[in-house]
Amino acid sequence: MNYEETLHYLFTRLPMFSRIGAAAYKKDLTNTIQLCDFIGNPQHQFKTIHIAGTNGKGSTSHMLASILQTAGYKTGLYTSPHLRDFRERFRVDGAMIEEDFVVDFTRRIEPAIDRIEPSFFEITVAMAFDYFAWKGVDIAVIETGLGGRLDSTNVITPELSVITNIGWDHMNLLGNTLEAIAFEKAGIIKPGVPVIVGETAPATRKVFEDVATQRQSPLFFADQLRYVADWKYEHHELQVQVARNGHDERTPYRLDLPGYYQTKNLVTVLEAVHQLQQQGWQLPLSTVQAALHQVKPLTGLHGRWELIHRHPAVMLDVGHNEDGMRQIISQIELTDHQHLHLVIGMVKDKEVEKVLLQLPKEATYYFTKAPIPRALPEDQLAAQAAAHGLQGHTYADVNTALKAALYNAHKNDLIVVCGSVFIVGEVIL
Repeated sequence: MNYEETLHYLFTRLPMFSRIGAAAYKKDLTNTIQLCDFIGNPQHQFKTIHIAGTNGKGSTSHMLASILQTAGYKTGLYTSPHLRDFRERFRVDGAMIEEDFVVDFTRRIEPAIDRIEPSFFEITVAMAFDYFAWKGVDIAVIETGLGGRLDSTNVITPELSVITNIGWDHMNLLGNTLEAIAFEKAGIIKPGVPVIVGETAPATRKVFEDVATQRQSPLFFADQLRYVADWKYEHHELQVQVARNGHDERTPYRLDLPGYYQTKNLVTVLEAVHQLQQQGWQLPLSTVQAALHQVKPLTGLHGRWELIHRHPAVMLDVGHNEDGMRQIISQIELTDHQHLHLVIGMVKDKEVEKVLLQLPKEATYYFTKAPIPRALPEDQLAAQAAAHGLQGHTYADVNTALKAALYNAHKNDLIVVCGSVFIVGEVIL
């Protein structure tokens, strides 16, 4: 098989969560363990950082990878899903995996695929481990796909575990209470390995404390140790001053990830850096500052309040659940504009009503859908939105919707494309 044939095989032969949802979710680690055994357990050949959370885990992963590679460490980065190119999921020092490696790995593991019948995600996790071992990385930042305890990535013993936050998402798989969701995320906590929780919440704090105590893992709540003393959003950059609790001294950072919600991720990242420094990783302040100012070019991160057009401004954001949409709306309120146009599509298994409740009635809406079976049909989304006073038209695909928004918008208007990773990933730049 060539590369295109290999991708077709992976996308069609294996159950894929992004396409079909819960039916592709495997509720144990058996397949991943067997796959890793088949390829010689490469996950034990390099150091790792493991990152889970409802929102912000992708940005946090990319920021940490940027810092580590800027410091001179050969750094792997595994994230999901991809926006436009399958190879985005696997990077070493920002460079995507080679097509030849994807082809060769798939050929080598095909006998195990026939015997084990793994999911698409399980295969990609094994591929990431094999690739990072082959490349000889010093450390790899590994983002969970869904949850933590039963996530396919949860076969590593990392240097550090990071849980960004807990919110409402994937309740059909993770549980119907924040405590239940927190317990699933806490599954990445390993005996004796330090764990950082980005955001403290009364409903979930005890869950993390109990699991960390049971596993004798040092626990740090990042937002109890540092705070954002001041910030400014200017020229599509975020200028932030961070201080430690109980200290007046402020440290400045410039982020090329301009969404205000990145201030929360920044506090989490800085505590992660501190804990890595305690372990002997050489991460000086000047390196951290330089890395955070060039996360996008160094790691290839896209879709986080990303400007793709001016006059009118067109922003892409992959926020897709209740908390994520709340953050997008907060960012919109900080943005100087005349009228708001929202291009939006969602998937069926999200809490659509809770997302719609966040949206402003005075905006013009362009309802669309992604080309995947999980996508909520645009007419159904429009009908649910109309019940909340949100008015607009329907479009068969996101690029048609965006073209209509650009036609209707004045130069001082703001167009935001959001609601699903798969919507943002279909935008033709």
